[in-house]
Amino acid sequence: MVLARAWSVALFGVDGITVEIEADIGGGKPRTQIVGLPDAALNEAKDRVRAAVRNSGIQWPDQLVTLALSPAALPKGGSGYDLALATAVLVADRKIPPDAFADTVLLGELALDGRLRTVRGVLPCLLAARRAGLRRAIVPERALAEASLVSGLDVHGAATLSQVLAWARGDTEALARPGEAAVAQAAAPPDLVDVVGQPEARWALEVAAAGSHHILLLGPPGTGKTMLAKRLPGLLPPLPREHALEVTAIHSVAGDLAAESPLITVPPFIAPHHTTSVPALVGGGVGVAKPGAISKAHRGILFLDEAAEFHADRLEALRTALEEGEIRLARRDAVVHYPARFQLVLATNTCPCAPPREADCTCAPYARRRYLARLSGPLLDRVDLRVRMRPITAMSRAGDVTPECTATVRARVEEARARAACRWSPHGWQTNAEAPGPALRRDFSLPREVTALLDRGLNTGAVTARGADRCLRVAWTLADLAGAPAPTADHVATALEFRERRAA
Repeated sequence: MVLARAWSVALFGVDGITVEIEADIGGGKPRTQIVGLPDAALNEAKDRVRAAVRNSGIQWPDQLVTLALSPAALPKGGSGYDLALATAVLVADRKIPPDAFADTVLLGELALDGRLRTVRGVLPCLLAARRAGLRRAIVPERALAEASLVSGLDVHGAATLSQVLAWARGDTEALARPGEAAVAQAAAPPDLVDVVGQPEARWALEVAAAGSHHILLLGPPGTGKTMLAKRLPGLLPPLPREHALEVTAIHSVAGDLAAESPLITVPPFIAPHHTTSVPALVGGGVGVAKPGAISKAHRGILFLDEAAEFHADRLEALRTALEEGEIRLARRDAVVHYPARFQLVLATNTCPCAPPREADCTCAPYARRRYLARLSGPLLDRVDLRVRMRPITAMSRAGDVTPECTATVRARVEEARARAACRWSPHGWQTNAEAPGPALRRDFSLPREVTALLDRGLNTGAVTARGADRCLRVAWTLADLAGAPAPTADHVATALEFRERRAA
């Protein structure tokens, strides 16, 4: 007969499933066994938990201890079940009363001396517990700020197992409560005023920020491609609460959160090196896959500097995520879904030798083609804006005119995004990049004279159907920046010109 139960959470991607931990004592030789598809780390928990209980001043049962984790067919892993396992055993052994844990989720890894260590994924675990109807949570004290982001749960923090036991016996002051939420002060992003020249690229960056469009910056080294890309986050508005929780949950699973101020309120900027592996880029791992760079860039920017130096398989792995806004990873134990609605920024030279002036290139024609062929047609078809950078010819600014700063451009971007959100929010979209092609063609169709140039491009094969949809999205962004109620023929022509700037 089951004598005690406790609750924890199994995490798959950013989705959690509540796990009922049942403890039974007696019926065989003294030992401890865990059933319910535990992995190696979880199976070793019986030794950690036994030592933690003993070093907390409580005798471990000298009988057969059976711990069952349900659903039994669900693979479970990690060390986050330790606290729940210890609690279930002590309740079954009548060392602590059971009432306090009836609707309480328990998370945390136990050290051998009874200290409670934090684990990854506290935020998504507690979101799953709230959906399951649990009303209270006990987490490691270090994760208390992260846990307090979940409303509707009575959250407590513990530093040791002894504190949890004291609380269960009636000491209401034994556990810590969340304090005032700290807001991380993000470092000020670099300013656009630092970029010399490049008016076309600056304009394309503004369009990309206003519509959340993907962009390719192509040109000789030293022309400011990386400088421009690093200034894109400063043009984006802060994340709304819903998106901030999405991003924070992903970084919680990845173990990247700051303990004091875990909520991520600014769009993340992720820039992997060109030697990165496919699992590091899209996610990977044994058993259940962990998030990669493209999921960490969710609701933010993924910047691939020297994009043509990335192996082709890395770049092609981005295609599905760019189209669908999520990545699906199949591993031995499960298929996990991670959100990956990011803004892609590519920067690359035009050839391997990359001279300051393209006229000085010493590469053979086939070498240039092979270099840029890593940016395949299907990948480039998903990039909305393609910009050729100009070589810098003078360090002084013409006419002593100071370029626009980030604050000035950001104000225009925010106005354009507000117009787009007003238009799309009844349909559940926020930016022009999210609007699906069928809706643009059917519900927001433009007059034939406006799309005549785009229709001609489709007839001649100069643009694909996917490319035409992306041209329409860019045209709506240009209209929003201009304050126009709908795109004009000039907006469509400009959007098509952005796509016709080939990388070769």
